[in-house]
Amino acid sequence: MGTATALAPGLSRKLKKVLETRTEGPDLLASLNTLSAFYTDNNSHARRNLRSTIEKRALSINYEFLLASDSAQQALDRVEEEVSALAECCDKIARALNSCNATTGDIISTTERLKQELEITTQRQEIVSCFLRDYQLSNEEINALREEDLNENFFKALSHVQEIHANCKVLLRTHHQRAGLELMDMMAVYQEGAYERLCRWVQAECRRLGDTDNPEVSELLKTAVRCLKERPVLFKYCAEEVANMRHNALFRRFITALTRGGPGGMPRPIEVHAHDPLRYVGDMLGWLHQALASERELVLVLLDPDAVVDTGPTARRFSKVLEGDSGKTDTDLTFVLDRIFEGVCRPFKVRVEQVLQSQSNIIISYKLSNTLEFYSYTISDLLGRETALCNTLWALKDAAQKTFFDVLRTRGEKLLRYPPLVSVDLSPPPAVREGVSMLLEIMETHGSMMVPASGKKTDFDPVISALLDPIIQMCEQAAEAHKSKGAIHSSRRSRTSSDPSQLNKSSVDAILANNGSTTTPQTSETPSKIFLINCLCAIQQPLLRHEAASEYVKKLGTMIDIHTNGLVGKEVDAILRRCGLLNKMPHFHDSTSGKATTPLAENEDTSPTALSECLKALFGLILGSESSLPEFEQMQVPKLRSEACIRVAKSLAEAYELIYKAIMDPKNGYPDPKSLARHPPDQIRTILGI
Repeated sequence: MGTATALAPGLSRKLKKVLETRTEGPDLLASLNTLSAFYTDNNSHARRNLRSTIEKRALSINYEFLLASDSAQQALDRVEEEVSALAECCDKIARALNSCNATTGDIISTTERLKQELEITTQRQEIVSCFLRDYQLSNEEINALREEDLNENFFKALSHVQEIHANCKVLLRTHHQRAGLELMDMMAVYQEGAYERLCRWVQAECRRLGDTDNPEVSELLKTAVRCLKERPVLFKYCAEEVANMRHNALFRRFITALTRGGPGGMPRPIEVHAHDPLRYVGDMLGWLHQALASERELVLVLLDPDAVVDTGPTARRFSKVLEGDSGKTDTDLTFVLDRIFEGVCRPFKVRVEQVLQSQSNIIISYKLSNTLEFYSYTISDLLGRETALCNTLWALKDAAQKTFFDVLRTRGEKLLRYPPLVSVDLSPPPAVREGVSMLLEIMETHGSMMVPASGKKTDFDPVISALLDPIIQMCEQAAEAHKSKGAIHSSRRSRTSSDPSQLNKSSVDAILANNGSTTTPQTSETPSKIFLINCLCAIQQPLLRHEAASEYVKKLGTMIDIHTNGLVGKEVDAILRRCGLLNKMPHFHDSTSGKATTPLAENEDTSPTALSECLKALFGLILGSESSLPEFEQMQVPKLRSEACIRVAKSLAEAYELIYKAIMDPKNGYPDPKSLARHPPDQIRTILGI
């Protein structure tokens, strides 16, 4: 058979379908597993009956399902019967409701209408209640405003009136302007009547406060004053009433404290200590300061009950009130306190002026001035600067300072009128030590004085100048008188000391003698200068450790330097004059600076012969005995004495160095300069010890 036998088309399709079937699919595998459960024998008969076997299997399964669902079917039948019965009942209810709805429709509509009307009526009732609450006073409130005694009910009613008045302003912005105006007029009548009644009550309470020394302010009065602040005019009347009552009470208390003292005589009357100015004035100032603190606290509680009182030890004992009202409250407080303390100004001023007029002690006058200045600053911080009491205190402080400086001026004029004589040892007069001792005591008082928080210590230089300047002028007058007296005596000695025997002396001795006799009037200034230096040092030394006198110490140091320079200069000039070199020094200066036109050797004053005699005299002074140069033994400060001696030696050494350079300069034409100036400047410095 060369070719394959062709298959029938149907068989070919089935075969193709079987070949294309996927044997690994889950559905096929599950079917085969199920089939293997009941297909046990694989033979030709079983294969021919496979379809019928599967169909029987399906029939048995369906029969089993019917048997299993029979009970459920019966249950569903019972449920259907019950639902049918329930539906019938619902129909009956619906028919009953329809019949009731037809019969009660009028009642329901009437009920709905009445419910709406009730809601509208309730809203109207609430509106009326709110209107009565916000725009009307109750009978109890009207009675509290007009007839009852002032109590908390009065202030609640007054507060309600103010609220109604404010609400009426809102009402005026609406279309109910007429009602708002009528209500405002009615509330204004209630309000004005209540405020007038409140003002009369507060004035009566303030009068009662004036009858006691330390009154207690009730909470009711504080509330009343707080309310009155809404009416500035009425509040001012009450403030004036407080000021007048406390004014009289404070005046009586002050006079009692001065003359009678406290209850039972303790504390004792202030005027008992009138013989002690410091305690007398200090007790009065202390009493006023204590009274100011208590009165300020009382007035502040009255005028501004919301202010917080600070009991700390600061100068400002009361805190600031709210920022918006602080300026007005401070003004009212100052006005009332000024009026209260106005009455005590005159008796206090009279007594202090009597103390100042009878006071001649410098220390007490200064302490009084410091005490008045301290309390002036302290009370000004509490009361204000532009008040009667503060003006009185500042005027008394100025008067005390004037008294103090008047006493100092009188003392200085007395010292200048009768200057003391200069002692033999040129020591400072007793008036210098007394003045310095007094100044030290005043400085101790100044250092321990009280300084207020808002002030500072006053400048102490005017006090030092007022006390020491006359003493220094007195010393200058005494020194000038001593110098004049010394010049007169010296001139007399010079006239009586002429002796022909001087002609037999050597030329050097003649130069020293002649120049010494002619220069005595100039050197008579030396004791006066030393006396002034001793006086200035006696003033300066005790003041060195006091800072308050630092500027004046510098001034004294400058004066001492000036007098020391003058003393040294006079002594150097006197030595050079004795040696005959003083009138020759300008020639040496001109030669050194190049101003000389001719050689010095050709000048008659600086010729080798004249210069040789002068230099021998100078060498004789320098190389001679220890008393040849001044040693200023009468200067009482060893340091200054040593410095003056060193400065004299330096000046002489500088003068000799100038002469030496001029002699050694070839242009001056000295033939044998080394024999003329035998000692070089370094040797002279060594001899002088510098």
